[in-house]
Amino acid sequence: MSLFDVEHPIVLGPFGGLSSVALTAAVSEAGGLGSYGLYGYDGDRIRSTIAALRAATSKPFGVNIWLPTGDEVEPNAQHAMFAQALEPFYSAVGLDVPARPERYLPPLEEQVEAILEAAPAVLSFVFGVPSTSLVDEAHRRGIRLVGTATTVAEAVALSSAGVDAVVATGAEAGGHRVSFLKPAEESLVGLFALLPQVVDAVDVPVIAAGGISDRRGVAAAFALGAAGVQVGTAFLATAESAVNDAHRGAIRSTAADDTVLTRAMSGRLARGARNRAVRAIEASGTIAPFPMQNWLSGRFRAAAGEQNLGELQSLWMGQAAPLARYASAREAFDELMAGVPGAE
Repeated sequence: MSLFDVEHPIVLGPFGGLSSVALTAAVSEAGGLGSYGLYGYDGDRIRSTIAALRAATSKPFGVNIWLPTGDEVEPNAQHAMFAQALEPFYSAVGLDVPARPERYLPPLEEQVEAILEAAPAVLSFVFGVPSTSLVDEAHRRGIRLVGTATTVAEAVALSSAGVDAVVATGAEAGGHRVSFLKPAEESLVGLFALLPQVVDAVDVPVIAAGGISDRRGVAAAFALGAAGVQVGTAFLATAESAVNDAHRGAIRSTAADDTVLTRAMSGRLARGARNRAVRAIEASGTIAPFPMQNWLSGRFRAAAGEQNLGELQSLWMGQAAPLARYASAREAFDELMAGVPGAE
């Protein structure tokens, strides 16, 4: 994609909390755009991560942040109640119920300052539209901006704000539904319905995401007007990914109709496998708002990941998970490239 100064129109999905330098670099080295999710990273961690990415690849890469939607909660007196509701999960991994922190997330301003200072090739956003000042300053520093839309109206809002490309993400996609104009439950449009409508509605390149795991999905996306594809789950199952064996195995064994959209783990709607933790939290009816629930569950999910306990993790994956059969990032990349029109 000439827009990003990369050789091929394959973009790695930016995994908030599951990104790895190795996978990001592998996709960039193959000629695509590697991406790294910076959800929850403070300024120092952002600087060190981007430095590590630059040490791992000389090719362009992108980073991703979440924009605040305005409904985020700060640590408050309800923290103890919601934390206690998750006590069985803390106990299962050998942790005490966590005390209330000073904050759940670093300030957006701190993240943006660090990113602008480091000046990666691409900065992508989910959950909103970047401010005019951020768009102008990023462009002044040579950073390309990518917004993420789940509806045509969101795509138009992003294009009007001056982003350089829009990711049209269908309801098939794994992880969080990043809707911001209407509730996520009211924005569940499948990719093949969403993509051509977004292409018709905006004048910037459109990148297709959701349910693409092999050459057939890539070819279909280009037939519907995409300028590139963004792929998450197929890369998440590879050896270079940050997921553990339990998560990798779940991706390869979960049927498309066994994924679920749930607020159980984070307080926001996200697609993944319905494991024991999801079932129990949903049955309890006690789910804190975002980002409190995400922070609270994150304490036991991280420990569960270290212990390879898949039933207590967030097993994010899209509906094309059964097609994610690739052992390495290069194998996945080559399969995807086979669907790009004119690719040799």
